[in-house]
Amino acid sequence: MTNVIYAILVLGIMGGFFGLVLAIASKIFYVPQDERLEPLCNCLPGANCGGCGFTGCTAYAQAIIDGKADLTKCAAGGPAAAAAMASIMGVEAGEMVREVAFIRCSGTSAKMKANYDGIHDCLAATKAAGNGPLACSFGCLGFGNCVSACQFGALTIVDGIAKVDRELCTGCMACASACPRSIIDKIPYASTVMVECASKDKGPVTMKACQSGCIGCMLCVKACQHEAISVTNFLATVDYAKCTGCGDCVAKCPKHVILDIAPKKVEA
Repeated sequence: MTNVIYAILVLGIMGGFFGLVLAIASKIFYVPQDERLEPLCNCLPGANCGGCGFTGCTAYAQAIIDGKADLTKCAAGGPAAAAAMASIMGVEAGEMVREVAFIRCSGTSAKMKANYDGIHDCLAATKAAGNGPLACSFGCLGFGNCVSACQFGALTIVDGIAKVDRELCTGCMACASACPRSIIDKIPYASTVMVECASKDKGPVTMKACQSGCIGCMLCVKACQHEAISVTNFLATVDYAKCTGCGDCVAKCPKHVILDIAPKKVEA
């Protein structure tokens, strides 16, 4: 009985001693937290999607306090979050241009070079059949890694190709990080003209793999009156700072790979 009491006393003394040490250490190494941190975090959606370029919402809020980030980086929170944080920081939020993800693949006529019955995962598929079952090494594999990565339900697989719901997309680009083919770009929400292809192969190679791939023919470049489209590495790209959405490039593309989502005018 005496041994038991002795053991309890020893453990109690040790516990008290180490508790005192921890209390002293917490005082010595205490790092003051800016009182604005919690209110700033409350302004953010808490998605921790990484779209701001930081590891999470708390890290982004701290970067704002430290002057290392501006208030318009949170794509998920949008202008509302920027305005709320600006109020806390006592500054102007600045203009925030909404951007959304875009899948650079139409996939409507991509050819298959092999049947794939492996793991239902895009990355796994690229490891099989010589960079995947598609003949085009730049095409969407359609196994939905991007869909799984999206916290906002903005992506779905339609006819084997990933599609973005522009109304639900926040532009966080978690989908782009999950895509092993790197075919997801961020574009302005207001844009209406997009090149649905990411192939950088020469025209003849692209045509063998997909009938709706960009062949770098330059006809779109010649048609554009605003110098808003260019061809690099056999692939057309749009400069959205110059694009007016006139649709001239869309009309001239022989492969119909340039998409125009502008509302069509109805003749009276």
